[in-house]
Parts: sequence; structure tokens; C-alpha cells
Amino acid sequence: MHPEIRHRYEERARFLKALSHPTRLFIVDELTRGKRCVHELTAAIGDDISTVSKHLSILRSIGIVRDERCGNMVYYALRTTCIVPFFSCIESMRNDIACRSCLPETVEERG
Repeated sequence: MHPEIRHRYEERARFLKALSHPTRLFIVDELTRGKRCVHELTAAIGDDISTVSKHLSILRSIGIVRDERCGNMVYYALRTTCIVPFFSCIESMRNDIACRSCLPETVEERG
């Protein structure tokens, strides 16, 4: 594989790895509804503030979220909303797989 192509796929993998935790997915989903402070996210998640801050740090380091200060509060927001269609795509695939698992097998599928 050409180094430039490899680099592109490594970057995609880093992005997906940053999203590969249920808490981080929840945080991103919450931020699709607007900016939140760490205390709001901590209350919604039900975990301690240091754990939530670590998840936010991972999402910030990859560029998924940004932070902004307002007085002594720090608010987090999505850097871009292009993640929303990505989540919708995942839900569509998940629903499609769930629907197919409910269908009886056809003769061709049994081999």
C-alpha cells in the first residue's frame, strides 16, 4: 500500500477508535443537541468527572469536539455536524441487521 494511502486509513482508524467506547458515543450524541458543560455530561452519564473529562479529552484530541470557556465554565460542542449522518447510517445498518435476523432462512441461505 502506498504510504499516503496508508496514512489516510490510519487517520480513519484513529477517528473510529476514538468513537469506539459507549460513553464517547453517548457524549457525541448528547452534543448533537447543543453544547454541554462537563458537569451536565457527568450527570447524564452517571460517572465521575475525571472519567468524563478523559473521554472528552480523547474526543477533543482527534478533533471531534471543541471546548470554549465562558467565565469559569468550559463548554463542549461538536466541531462539525457531519457526525450526525454517520450515526444515522450506523442505526440504519443496525436496524437492517436486526430485521434480517428475524426473517426465516431461505433455502439458498441454508446452503
